[in-house]
Amino acid sequence: MEDVQLVKECLSGKARAQKTLFDKFAPRMMALCFRYMKDKDEAEDAFQIGMVKVFSKLTEFKFEGPLDGWVRRIMVNSCLDQLRRNQRFVADVTYDDVAYKLEVQETVTSSLNTEVLMGLVQSMPTGYRVVFNLFAIEGFSHQEIAEQMGISESTSKSQYLRARAYLRQRIEEKDHGKE
Repeated sequence: MEDVQLVKECLSGKARAQKTLFDKFAPRMMALCFRYMKDKDEAEDAFQIGMVKVFSKLTEFKFEGPLDGWVRRIMVNSCLDQLRRNQRFVADVTYDDVAYKLEVQETVTSSLNTEVLMGLVQSMPTGYRVVFNLFAIEGFSHQEIAEQMGISESTSKSQYLRARAYLRQRIEEKDHGKE
Protein backbone atom coordinates (compact mmCIF):
# COMPACT_ATOMS: atom_id res chain seq x y z
CA MET A 1 0.00 0.00 0.00
CA GLU A 2 1.31 3.44 -0.91
CA ASP A 3 2.23 5.75 2.00
CA VAL A 4 -0.38 8.41 1.16
CA GLN A 5 -3.16 5.85 1.09
CA LEU A 6 -1.81 4.16 4.22
CA VAL A 7 -1.82 7.43 6.19
CA LYS A 8 -5.32 8.30 5.01
CA GLU A 9 -6.66 4.90 6.04
CA CYS A 10 -4.91 5.13 9.43
CA LEU A 11 -6.49 8.55 9.99
CA SER A 12 -9.91 7.12 9.15
CA GLY A 13 -9.43 4.61 11.97
CA LYS A 14 -8.86 1.44 9.96
CA ALA A 15 -7.13 -1.06 12.25
CA ARG A 16 -5.63 -3.04 9.35
CA ALA A 17 -3.92 0.10 8.01
CA GLN A 18 -2.62 0.96 11.49
CA LYS A 19 -1.16 -2.53 11.82
CA THR A 20 0.38 -2.23 8.35
CA LEU A 21 1.98 1.10 9.28
CA PHE A 22 3.34 -0.35 12.51
CA ASP A 23 4.68 -3.48 10.79
CA LYS A 24 6.25 -1.43 8.01
CA PHE A 25 8.34 0.71 10.34
CA ALA A 26 8.77 -1.37 13.50
CA PRO A 27 11.96 -3.29 12.59
CA ARG A 28 13.91 -0.27 11.31
CA MET A 29 12.72 2.07 14.04
CA MET A 30 13.46 -0.44 16.79
CA ALA A 31 16.98 -0.79 15.37
CA LEU A 32 17.26 3.01 15.37
CA CYS A 33 16.20 3.17 19.03
CA PHE A 34 18.66 0.44 19.94
CA ARG A 35 21.50 2.50 18.44
CA TYR A 36 20.70 5.40 20.77
CA MET A 37 19.76 3.67 23.98
CA LYS A 38 22.07 1.83 26.37
CA ASP A 39 20.10 -1.41 26.61
CA LYS A 40 17.19 -3.32 25.12
CA ASP A 41 14.67 -2.18 27.75
CA GLU A 42 15.44 1.51 27.19
CA ALA A 43 15.31 1.00 23.42
CA GLU A 44 11.93 -0.71 23.68
CA ASP A 45 10.60 2.11 25.88
CA ALA A 46 11.78 4.77 23.44
CA PHE A 47 10.34 2.78 20.53
CA GLN A 48 6.93 2.42 22.18
CA ILE A 49 6.78 6.09 23.12
CA GLY A 50 7.88 7.02 19.59
CA MET A 51 5.23 4.85 17.94
CA VAL A 52 2.52 6.35 20.15
CA LYS A 53 3.73 9.78 19.00
CA VAL A 54 3.69 8.66 15.35
CA PHE A 55 0.05 7.63 15.60
CA SER A 56 -1.01 10.61 17.70
CA LYS A 57 0.70 13.10 15.37
CA LEU A 58 -0.28 11.43 12.11
CA THR A 59 -2.70 14.29 11.43
CA GLU A 60 0.37 16.59 11.30
CA PHE A 61 2.01 14.63 8.45
CA LYS A 62 1.80 17.01 5.46
CA PHE A 63 2.72 14.57 2.65
CA GLU A 64 5.56 16.95 1.70
CA GLY A 65 8.33 14.40 2.16
CA PRO A 66 8.72 10.69 2.66
CA LEU A 67 6.76 9.12 5.50
CA ASP A 68 9.88 7.18 6.45
CA GLY A 69 11.81 10.39 7.16
CA TRP A 70 8.96 11.83 9.21
CA VAL A 71 8.68 8.67 11.32
CA ARG A 72 12.48 8.53 11.72
CA ARG A 73 12.56 12.13 13.00
CA ILE A 74 9.89 11.34 15.61
CA MET A 75 11.79 8.23 16.75
CA VAL A 76 15.11 10.10 17.03
CA ASN A 77 13.39 12.80 19.08
CA SER A 78 11.78 10.13 21.24
CA CYS A 79 15.22 8.68 21.99
CA LEU A 80 16.67 12.11 22.74
CA ASP A 81 13.74 12.92 25.04
CA GLN A 82 14.24 9.70 26.95
CA LEU A 83 17.97 10.33 27.28
CA ARG A 84 17.24 13.79 28.64
CA ARG A 85 14.79 12.32 31.15
CA ASN A 86 17.43 9.83 32.24
CA GLN A 87 19.85 12.74 32.78
CA ARG A 88 22.81 10.82 31.40
CA PHE A 89 23.54 12.79 28.33
CA VAL A 90 26.74 14.57 27.50
CA ALA A 91 30.21 13.95 28.88
CA ASP A 92 30.50 10.45 30.25
CA VAL A 93 34.27 10.37 29.87
CA THR A 94 36.71 13.21 30.41
CA TYR A 95 38.76 14.62 27.58
CA ASP A 96 41.98 13.30 29.09
CA ASP A 97 40.67 9.74 28.89
CA VAL A 98 40.69 9.79 25.08
CA ALA A 99 42.62 12.88 23.98
CA TYR A 100 45.80 10.93 23.29
CA LYS A 101 43.85 8.70 20.88
CA LEU A 102 42.51 11.49 18.67
CA GLU A 103 44.38 11.61 15.39
CA VAL A 104 43.73 13.47 12.19
CA GLN A 105 44.12 10.41 9.96
CA GLU A 106 42.53 7.10 10.76
CA THR A 107 43.83 3.96 9.15
CA VAL A 108 41.89 1.29 10.99
CA THR A 109 40.90 -1.59 8.79
CA SER A 110 38.84 -4.41 10.09
CA SER A 111 36.85 -7.39 9.02
CA LEU A 112 34.19 -6.80 11.67
CA ASN A 113 30.66 -7.65 10.66
CA THR A 114 27.77 -5.24 11.11
CA GLU A 115 26.49 -6.95 14.25
CA VAL A 116 29.84 -6.62 16.01
CA LEU A 117 30.23 -3.02 14.88
CA MET A 118 26.74 -2.12 16.14
CA GLY A 119 27.64 -3.81 19.44
CA LEU A 120 30.67 -1.54 19.67
CA VAL A 121 28.52 1.52 18.98
CA GLN A 122 26.10 0.30 21.64
CA SER A 123 28.95 0.02 24.17
CA MET A 124 29.93 3.69 23.78
CA PRO A 125 29.29 6.09 26.62
CA THR A 126 25.91 7.76 26.11
CA GLY A 127 27.17 11.17 24.98
CA TYR A 128 29.47 9.64 22.39
CA ARG A 129 26.82 7.23 21.13
CA VAL A 130 24.15 9.89 20.72
CA VAL A 131 26.37 12.37 18.87
CA PHE A 132 27.87 9.59 16.73
CA ASN A 133 24.40 8.39 15.72
CA LEU A 134 23.08 11.87 15.03
CA PHE A 135 26.13 12.96 13.00
CA ALA A 136 27.47 9.82 11.29
CA ILE A 137 24.26 7.87 10.80
CA GLU A 138 21.38 10.35 10.77
CA GLY A 139 23.32 13.09 8.97
CA PHE A 140 22.62 16.01 11.33
CA SER A 141 25.13 18.87 11.36
CA HIS A 142 27.00 19.68 14.57
CA GLN A 143 24.98 22.89 14.79
CA GLU A 144 21.70 20.93 14.63
CA ILE A 145 23.00 18.43 17.21
CA ALA A 146 24.01 21.26 19.52
CA GLU A 147 20.53 22.80 19.27
CA GLN A 148 18.75 19.49 19.87
CA MET A 149 20.93 18.48 22.79
CA GLY A 150 21.36 21.88 24.40
CA ILE A 151 25.15 21.80 24.10
CA SER A 152 27.69 23.88 22.21
CA GLU A 153 28.69 23.04 18.67
CA SER A 154 32.28 22.46 19.81
CA THR A 155 31.05 19.96 22.41
CA SER A 156 29.22 18.09 19.66
CA LYS A 157 32.37 18.02 17.55
CA SER A 158 34.55 16.83 20.44
CA GLN A 159 32.03 14.13 21.41
CA TYR A 160 32.06 12.91 17.82
CA LEU A 161 35.87 12.83 17.70
CA ARG A 162 35.94 10.98 21.00
CA ALA A 163 33.36 8.51 19.70
CA ARG A 164 35.52 7.81 16.65
CA ALA A 165 38.60 7.35 18.84
CA TYR A 166 36.64 5.03 21.12
CA LEU A 167 35.48 2.94 18.15
CA ARG A 168 38.96 2.89 16.63
CA GLN A 169 40.45 1.59 19.87
CA ARG A 170 37.78 -1.12 20.26
CA ILE A 171 38.19 -2.22 16.62
CA GLU A 172 41.95 -2.43 17.03
CA GLU A 173 41.48 -4.50 20.19
CA LYS A 174 39.11 -6.88 18.37
CA ASP A 175 41.47 -7.14 15.38
CA HIS A 176 44.33 -8.02 17.72
CA GLY A 177 42.27 -10.40 19.85
CA LYS A 178 42.40 -8.23 23.02
CA GLU A 179 38.69 -8.40 23.73
